[in-house]
Amino acid sequence: MNSKAILLSTTGIAASLAMLAFGFVSGQPRVAAPDTQIVTASTNGQLDRGDVENIVREYLLANPEILLDVQQALEDKRDEQQRLAHRQVIEQDKAEIFNSAYDGIVGNPDGKYTIVEFYDYNCGYCKRAQQDMLALTAENPDLRFVLKEFPILGPDSQKAHVVSMAFRALMPEKYGEFHNQLLGGQGRADEASAIKIALSLGADEAKLREEMKNPAIIEAFSRTYDLANKLAISGTPSYVIGDEVVFGALGKEALQEKIAAATK
Repeated sequence: MNSKAILLSTTGIAASLAMLAFGFVSGQPRVAAPDTQIVTASTNGQLDRGDVENIVREYLLANPEILLDVQQALEDKRDEQQRLAHRQVIEQDKAEIFNSAYDGIVGNPDGKYTIVEFYDYNCGYCKRAQQDMLALTAENPDLRFVLKEFPILGPDSQKAHVVSMAFRALMPEKYGEFHNQLLGGQGRADEASAIKIALSLGADEAKLREEMKNPAIIEAFSRTYDLANKLAISGTPSYVIGDEVVFGALGKEALQEKIAAATK
């Protein structure tokens, strides 16, 4: 979080503290906060709003780190709420997430452990993370890697993913090779580059182009977008490992740790 965001958040926190303090101590005996000057009560024996605001201001000026502590507590609470929300979605939609018929699979299709990746063929971070996937599946014979086609980076991406979906439907046994070539290629992935790779792997062009018209492909994208919305996924790569959503290209070691934690 940047300094401006922290300032806005902590300003709101300070105002809330002042209002809460005023509501709580109005008409109550005064208790001095550590290292702060006691403000003299008004003539009727009660603290007025100005008194309380001065107390809060002086305390926060003397102890500004408390604002960061409160901000961190707020962020921790929000993170925990998000984790619980993710777990609920994963439990409710686990068949769609882990075993959808329209997703590609690399590694061991019958593996004991599963990683689900949301990716876009034109995502630079996904290209970097490709080596993590290859290393993990090579080193873990029981790892099943599910690939959710999630084209979010423009029309070229969508067209490349349409070719990918069509190729997988026609030649599932070569999908992993197709995926690695397209994701690992130089330049921007688009329909032409995807078709070129598909034909080099033996696809029939007429059948491929006909399958590209299959409305089930766009329906599959829609279902993946819906899952992503439920899981608060807005970028790639993002992963589902066990009951956790993992955002970003964290590297092989971090993913391996997540797998280990999910399989305990």
